[in-house]
Amino acid sequence: MAVRNLYGPGVRMGNWNEDVFLEEERMRDFLEKREKGELLIQRNRRLKKNLLRPMELSISQDGFVHYGDKVILVNPDHARGEEAGMFLEGDMCLCVSPDEVKAQLCDELEVPCGVSAVQTTVPTGRNTFTILSDSSDRSAVGQVLRYGQSFCLGIAAGLECKTLYLSSDHRTLLKSSKKSWLQEVTLTDENSHLNCWQATFLDPQLRLEYEGFPVRANEKLVLYHRHTNRALAAHRHLPLRTYFGKEVEVAAHTHLDSHRVEKPKNHWMLVTGNPRNTATTMLDLPAPPTDDTRAVEQAMGIST
Repeated sequence: MAVRNLYGPGVRMGNWNEDVFLEEERMRDFLEKREKGELLIQRNRRLKKNLLRPMELSISQDGFVHYGDKVILVNPDHARGEEAGMFLEGDMCLCVSPDEVKAQLCDELEVPCGVSAVQTTVPTGRNTFTILSDSSDRSAVGQVLRYGQSFCLGIAAGLECKTLYLSSDHRTLLKSSKKSWLQEVTLTDENSHLNCWQATFLDPQLRLEYEGFPVRANEKLVLYHRHTNRALAAHRHLPLRTYFGKEVEVAAHTHLDSHRVEKPKNHWMLVTGNPRNTATTMLDLPAPPTDDTRAVEQAMGIST
């Protein structure tokens, strides 16, 4: 004869009254947090919505970069080079890379916040930087950025639009990049000399001649950190697991070849918006035919 279980979930045994009150307390706490928007899933959605919001880049009318312009920093595709087997293909864009754990606990980005390179060139809230003066001089807005000048790269972070600055400092035993152990590059809200960078002409033999010349938009250059004299580099062979998936490491280190010239890891472009379509960049424009040089001559200001 089978023995029937005389007790079920509805039978009040033990501390049943305490369990009921605890369940009601948990439900009240859940509803209160949901009304205030303090649930982890709500914070996660707000942070992603803010960082992935579409942005419009500045359109350069004269072909140069100006203070106050909104640009994206792109490491151009160099998969056809010597290290093609080690590198990811495509243009890589400098992006905000928040910590996975800290991003779940607060709507604002924790500082210092990390950066990484992503295989995309779509302007969003996490990769659109503003060219800022190294001082609080607001009259510099609209002026042309020149080679050798000190400037800052700022990005709006969080729901309060707090500005974070691209910063770096000397490598120590306790502070370095995660994979390469080189000089770390982060985002900070402190306005100091550690946030200053300078644009250097790509060809080393012409750098003295181009010192003080305006910086052209959408052309390759090298970004040096003023305090440490290290160049910004994208390490495509060092993947990172970030809040948004698999990306690659960004550090401050000058990679030189046998001719003492910066390698493509240190090549960057200050990309502006496409005047034909504000949702895209100048990289999306089709290249002119090789036999038709009128577009290039017009961009260089050469009359034909």
